[in-house]
Amino acid sequence: LFHCICPLLCFQGFLLERRNVLFIMADDLRTSLGCYGDPVVKSPNIDQLASKSQVFLNAYAQQAVCAPSRTSMLTSRRPDTTRLYDFNSYWRVHSGNYTTMPQYFKSRGYYTMSVGKVFHPGIASNHTDDYPYSWSIPAYHPASFRFEKEKMCKGEDGKLHANLLCAVNVTEQPGGTLPDMESTDEAVRLLKSRANDDVPFFLAVGFHKPHIPFRIPQEYLSLYPIDQMTLAPDPNVPKLLPPVAYNPWMDVRKRDDVQKLNVSFPYGPIPKDFQLRVRQHYYAAVSYMDAQVGRLLSALGELGLADSTMVVFTSDHGWSLGEHGEWAKYSNFDVTTRVPLIFYVPGVTTIDDWLGESTFPFVDVLTQSENVVELVDVFPTVSYMAGLRAPEPCPDISFQEKLCTEGDNLAHTFRHRERGKDAEAISFSQYPRPADTPQVNSDLPDLKDIKVMGYSLRSWDYRYTLWLGFNPQTFQVNVSDVHAGELYMLAGDPGQDENVYSDSDHSVMMTKMASLKPC
Repeated sequence: LFHCICPLLCFQGFLLERRNVLFIMADDLRTSLGCYGDPVVKSPNIDQLASKSQVFLNAYAQQAVCAPSRTSMLTSRRPDTTRLYDFNSYWRVHSGNYTTMPQYFKSRGYYTMSVGKVFHPGIASNHTDDYPYSWSIPAYHPASFRFEKEKMCKGEDGKLHANLLCAVNVTEQPGGTLPDMESTDEAVRLLKSRANDDVPFFLAVGFHKPHIPFRIPQEYLSLYPIDQMTLAPDPNVPKLLPPVAYNPWMDVRKRDDVQKLNVSFPYGPIPKDFQLRVRQHYYAAVSYMDAQVGRLLSALGELGLADSTMVVFTSDHGWSLGEHGEWAKYSNFDVTTRVPLIFYVPGVTTIDDWLGESTFPFVDVLTQSENVVELVDVFPTVSYMAGLRAPEPCPDISFQEKLCTEGDNLAHTFRHRERGKDAEAISFSQYPRPADTPQVNSDLPDLKDIKVMGYSLRSWDYRYTLWLGFNPQTFQVNVSDVHAGELYMLAGDPGQDENVYSDSDHSVMMTKMASLKPC
């Protein structure tokens, strides 16, 4: 009897029961959440989820831009295996017919559904969000998203503009709604349709915010009075930052309100008063997205699905808010590669009150993992924790392997307390550049224009990046062609502002990279 009522001791037994999966992905969300220690943001719904979950405090994306990161996470293959560094190819044609996480669940009898931005739309997912491979029904996209890049923002002149800062009166928007509101409505509808079905489901919900433009309900700005906002702690471009490492944030520059600022390219700073407004709007967008997560989780509970559904919350990558004089993603710094990663697993991350819902449920701070993990770890971990067999590790050359993982199954972290920092835990990220100095296409170069690849290692105590010559025709990196390097010792430099790289000795870096790059 004891073994039947103690979920932590019955961990293996519980895995025999298949769980539904609610997989929630935000867009451009850094770890600006209360449960990650951010003192400014208001994110009560995600924080509540985290209080009942395993929280990975140091999770990193493999490339800080949408399509490459999402394809990498959902296939559990690194960008050098998907060979997707831009938005312009479909991995099944371009590199290999790799099985995706939802496709794997579908093949195991799950009913799989996609709402909002899960795969990157367009060429990168075959203009179908990888349907019918990954999904049981065609993916849903909110109709109001078509207005996202149009002139929808009222300016001081009373006219409509395509602004970066775009807080709106929702009742005045087309249809009286916004994309993430529509996606939440559809996700709740799908949950209701599956609530009494015996077939397990995998529902992926991709929210568009806090991706720019910050077209959000205007009332969320009131949570962040502008006179209480502060600049980034390190708003200047570091003196020893190699030019190849800098991203000139072109997508931000192209917005109408930013163009009016006449900021010089590439390093010219945004005026401080506008920086504060950008930070205010980003945080407001996070709170707006958090509210949609709350609606979704509330529906899960009301439908009686919370005890049989695993919830995963993450993001495709982060976003710079003025750190290092940079904005947007497109770099290897922590602010762009570090993401939230939260697993709620009923019966594993929570101990139910057998006599009913507890007024004060126990919150175990030890369910936070500080060791470095990666988004390629998500596929095997979700599979295993849902009750399926995790994919096997990929061989060194895996282009012909349809199902395997280049990540790690993190299931062991759910049942074993960490005994200090794991010095061997490393995350790999990378970012392509067209030249050694910032260009207008430095943020997102087409494959044919890539000349340099920045490979970055993140351990618990350092970030080490080498910018190496890259041949886009052969996908080969020239490890002897070192264009620049970065080394940040995090104990004394957590913001990664003091580059102490020396080109005299990087053999350790090259040894670790050898296991990353396919032959």
